Parts: sequence; C-alpha cells; structure tokens
Amino acid sequence: MKTAKEILSLLLLCAILLFGCSKAYSDPPINSDNGFVKGADISWLPQMEVTGYKFYNDKGVEQDCFQILKDHGINTIRLRTWVNPSDDKASGHCSKEETVAMAVRAKKWGMRVMIDFHYSDTWADPGKQVKPAAWAGHDFSQLLTDVYDYTTGVMSALKTSGITPEWVQVGNEIPGGMIYPEGSSSNFGQLVQLINKGYDAIKAVSPSSKVILHVDQGNNNSRFRWWFDNAKTNGAKYDVIGLSYYPYWLEGNPDFTLSIDDLGNNLIDMASRYGKEVMVVEVGGEDTKAQNTYDMLVAVQKKVKAVPESKGLGVIYWEPEGAKSWSRYSLSAWGDDGRPTIALDAFLAN
Repeated sequence: MKTAKEILSLLLLCAILLFGCSKAYSDPPINSDNGFVKGADISWLPQMEVTGYKFYNDKGVEQDCFQILKDHGINTIRLRTWVNPSDDKASGHCSKEETVAMAVRAKKWGMRVMIDFHYSDTWADPGKQVKPAAWAGHDFSQLLTDVYDYTTGVMSALKTSGITPEWVQVGNEIPGGMIYPEGSSSNFGQLVQLINKGYDAIKAVSPSSKVILHVDQGNNNSRFRWWFDNAKTNGAKYDVIGLSYYPYWLEGNPDFTLSIDDLGNNLIDMASRYGKEVMVVEVGGEDTKAQNTYDMLVAVQKKVKAVPESKGLGVIYWEPEGAKSWSRYSLSAWGDDGRPTIALDAFLAN
C-alpha cells in the first residue's frame, strides 16, 4: 500500500506530464503551417555579406541572415539568375554559380527553393526585358536553342549540387513578354515558344519542379485575364500562376486596403478560370511604415489561403533583408539598425 507521500508524488508527476503534452501540442513549430509558402527573395544577400553588411536579430545580436529569416517563419528562398551579369553591387551578380551556391545554403537551413530565370544579364521586369548580350544577333530559331540550353545548364548545375527546386519561373514579370523584341507579347505565338522551351528544359532535368509564369499588378484582373487567355490560346505550358503585389507602385492611392479585395478576387478567378495553383511570388511595403506593411502581409496571406481547393500556395517577400542603407531600396523589411522590422513578424501570424 502506497503512502500519502508516494501518492502525492505520483499525482504531481502525472500533472507535469499532462501539462507537457498539452504544451507541446498547442505550440507547433514556427515553420509549420501545413506547407504554406512563407518566402523571401534574398538574391542580394551574397553582395551584402561580401561588402561587410552585418545582420542582427530582434535583440541586436549578430546572426546569419538565414537564421533571422527562419526565426521569423520564412521557409522558402527565391533566387534570381542572370546569364552573364556584371560585378556591380546593386545590379550585378546572380550568376549560375552564385545562384547554385545560395540554393545549397538555403537547403542546409532547411529551406525550400524557387529559381527565377530572368533570361537577361540584368533586371528583367515590365519596363525592360533585354536579351543577354551573348544572344544578340541570334535569329529566333537560335534563341529557342539558347533558352533551352541555358535553362538546362542552370538546372543541371543545381541537380549536381543536390538541389531540386520546388518551383521555377520562366521569365520575371512578363506581361509584355521577355527577350525583346522577338519574345514580345505583341507576338504571343513566339513568346509562348520561348516559354515552352524553358518549360521543357526544366522538366527534362527536374520533372517534379513546378513551372511558374509571372505577371505584375496582381490586383488587376483584366490584365491577368488578357495575358493568360493569350497564353492558353497559344499553348503555353506551365503549372502555377505567379503574381506580384506592390500597393506602393499602384497608380493613385497606395493604401493596400483599397486593392486587397481585388487581389483576393483575382487569385480565386485565376485558380478557377485556368485550373492552376496560384502564388504571390513578389510583395513588399515601405520600410518606414512597418506596421502598415505588417498589416498588408497578414491580409495578403489570408487572401492566398482563401483560394478554394488549397490552390493558394503562399507569399514571397521581395528582398526583405535588402536594407535601404545598403541598397537604397525603400520596400525592404529591415531597419537602419540592421534588424528586421515588425513587418517580418507577419510571417509568424497564422
């Protein structure tokens, strides 16, 4: 027969075990969230590090940028790649070799990887889609081969290094097309041929990677319907519709509350109309209005998660670590003190 003291000890032990199990169940790991992508494009990071920029966590302790991002819920890294880039601090780098090295680093931190092919030697976006200098003077048939061979080369280098990107973009913000002038959307048939060469090269090396086609102004439904209707008519091959959403760059009042519902409706329409998954692959807000950017990011995540049939894959912040003191870019999520702003905490909110 047990003494009163032994019975009390057993009851205390049971209480401790019960509390511990309850606590473990109620506090899931930071980066869970059922596979929802909480991402960051941090392609500037190698240049920032080599030029001496130091990253500090919320408490002011110097840490690897990957650690800080991971502690803020980031589970996916997006990396741009350029054909023959310069060594310029702000608009160079992002070569195949640097992209592969960054992807390996991301994998070591337990991150998922997205690759963004710009098909240029520098920035490609709605305002400029300049073909690589090495491809200048090539006829259209050769350009098709250029796209296939270059894409194969990068994907093969990733594979050799043990990297299987979950997503790969063919082109970056291409409402007007890519690889001008041959790949302009004024000749959608040729644009789609270039896109499909990229798609075929990706799938040949990495069949499981999902191919993304990416258009800006994610709140602009008519823009997206026009572009993806033409893509469908001309036989474009892809798996995911990628959207940019930057209230700061929208005409008129940049208040996100005026366009967030349009973004949500467009996400749902794209998934339904074309039967594709959707993802906000670029988003950002003003670093000096961190609380507003936090609120915007929470709202964007909710809109993506509201897409039926779990077709909303996630949200990726463009260069959150790209502090203005280094980059002169106003839409990072980093402060002048080298620490992340409260905006980045939005990826911890469920």
